[in-house]
Amino acid sequence: MKVLLLDRNRDFDLYQLPANRYRRQEVDRAALLRAVVWNGPSLVQDLELDTLLRAMAGGDEFVWAVAQQAMLSALHNDLDTVLYRQAILSDCLRNAVVVRGLYDLMTGIGEEVRKQWWSTSSEFPSSMLYGSVVLMETSVKVLRKLRTIAQENIAGFQSEGFQSLFAMVRAELSEEYLNEIKSHLQVLKFRKGALLSAELGENNEGTRYMLCKAHRKEPNWLDRLLGKGPLSYTFHPDPRDEAGGKILSEMRSRGIARVARVLAQSADHVLGFFKALRTELAFYVGCLNLHEQLLSRGTPSCLPVPRPIGQRGYRFEQLCDVCLSLTTPQAVVGNSAHAEGKDLVIITGANQGGKSTFLRSIGLAQLMMQSGMFVSAEAFSAELTPALFTHYKREEDATMQSGKFDEELARISDIVEHLVPNSLLLFNESFAATNDREGSEIATQIVRALLEKSMKVFYVTHLYEFAHGFFDRGDNGALFLRAERKPDGTRTFRLTEGEPLETSYGEDLYREVFTSAEAIKSEEYLPQAGEQ
Repeated sequence: MKVLLLDRNRDFDLYQLPANRYRRQEVDRAALLRAVVWNGPSLVQDLELDTLLRAMAGGDEFVWAVAQQAMLSALHNDLDTVLYRQAILSDCLRNAVVVRGLYDLMTGIGEEVRKQWWSTSSEFPSSMLYGSVVLMETSVKVLRKLRTIAQENIAGFQSEGFQSLFAMVRAELSEEYLNEIKSHLQVLKFRKGALLSAELGENNEGTRYMLCKAHRKEPNWLDRLLGKGPLSYTFHPDPRDEAGGKILSEMRSRGIARVARVLAQSADHVLGFFKALRTELAFYVGCLNLHEQLLSRGTPSCLPVPRPIGQRGYRFEQLCDVCLSLTTPQAVVGNSAHAEGKDLVIITGANQGGKSTFLRSIGLAQLMMQSGMFVSAEAFSAELTPALFTHYKREEDATMQSGKFDEELARISDIVEHLVPNSLLLFNESFAATNDREGSEIATQIVRALLEKSMKVFYVTHLYEFAHGFFDRGDNGALFLRAERKPDGTRTFRLTEGEPLETSYGEDLYREVFTSAEAIKSEEYLPQAGEQ
């Protein structure tokens, strides 16, 4: 039985630990992130993914782990997979109560598994059989609830994924089938003993033990009173005969060993289905958690329109930084742009005008879209990308092993080693650690080389020569956005199309900081008489 809620052809593979177990087990989280995608740690840091994952998890560490895995592996998804998940997500948004109920049901059976794990993993056949019977009885109850949910709600789900899942549950888990399983489990409890057969081997030792099915029902009191005597002879060991009791126990264990293994494998198969269903539902529960938070904050959301790889263009209306929306009480300003056929977007303008926030919103929207999620915008359409890279400025190296500029060059060298055609690169104040002329020259050469190799680039910069150099060329493949600033210096945090300016209005920040400092000094911290 396959779940197939995240992919049409295969179950989702979750192979990393839940997020809050990293510290407990001293596991290198960066190594786990890199196991999913080479630059996973950089994406998490630069795009502030932890803020998004925290909102999706809602305190559930398992949802966190699944959401993180789904988002970082999203760059491997093709267009068909994205559209497949979007349809399922639409069903989840319409049937949130049902989806959460299914997830809670799967989480509950997971707790039962943890309680019974010791017995199903035992090396003793009797313990293994007992634990497997208990787990299968619990599983049958869960399967019956799952079938009821499928029967009652299949009409309310329209996506291919849920329709296939519910149809499979109804077809495979009929009432007759579940009753038959229950009947077999009652027999396997061997309340009246086990019927075994064996052969005599070398030195008259028992061999080829086999569990047999009883051929007749236990006679009632009338049959025992009027019927004939037994056709076989029986003996009972003395209760004080420990050696005899041990021998009989060993014979029983050898007889039921094969059945115990088969039943344990069956229980593992059923529990594997429950685990897969819980895992894939966890992603959509995370989406529901995030959607509810955005809705409560008045932040827009929409299902994006993905484009095939190679079909250039970004088109969005009121695109917001979802992480900023989750961490600030104020309404977040959205941005709109039409970058049809553009390979390069250069963002310039006033300091603290929303440029870095916009760049982060692009990266988050790309990952969310390719995960099959909604995007924090009124409308969003973009090309899929096989790889996403971020090159953000970093703090000075505290060990002083290398300069800031050398560190930037080393990181871009690592990125180049992993580039594939149609990759998306986000640069934030890159190569600003040196002077404007040198930084502009390096940035220009790097961006030109990337564009020649069919890459897509978003570049936030204060390097005037770099930005204006591309503007002067009049390249139709480039879009120039500028952070808006009012005449009085107020930032609107909106980006508009415009020519790069030679100034970033740093004097606004200087005036704000030092004017405030002078006011504090003159009004609040004037020295009293006798003070120095």
